[in-house]
Amino acid sequence: MTSGVLYVHSCPPALCPHVEWAVASELGTRVSLTWTAQPAEPGVLRAESAWRGRPGTAGRLAAALKTWKMIRYEVTENPAAGVDGERYSVTPDLGVFRTIIGANGDIVVGEDRLRQLLATAQGPQLAHGIDALLGSAWDDELEPYREAGEGAPVTWLHQVV
Repeated sequence: MTSGVLYVHSCPPALCPHVEWAVASELGTRVSLTWTAQPAEPGVLRAESAWRGRPGTAGRLAAALKTWKMIRYEVTENPAAGVDGERYSVTPDLGVFRTIIGANGDIVVGEDRLRQLLATAQGPQLAHGIDALLGSAWDDELEPYREAGEGAPVTWLHQVV
């Protein structure tokens, strides 16, 4: 088993029940998120849920929510025995960014990806390539939404096994 957190950073109120249904479908249990106003974007709501489930749950949750192109969200999964952690960041403009997360919370970039970048990029291309590998564009877009959610309530969800 592993655990993680679902951060719905911005969601139109009309979609909130659909998001809950999609999360419940993936976790196999009833889900009722605590929705609060998102100060970074008036008129939309936000919610956070910590979850426990099988490895791969973050990817399944991210895929289930991808249907709605107007929501911003992130799903994290902590490393478990024999399984790397991961984070999915999703925005309407940028789409999906997936990365491996180490035990200390840092992004892990594979050596083959770094070697390819070093072999093909020069000057400013190298910096842009590193930014792309780190998902900097997603962080830039999501940071105002993350900051606006500090201190918000977190709900615990458990996957039925």
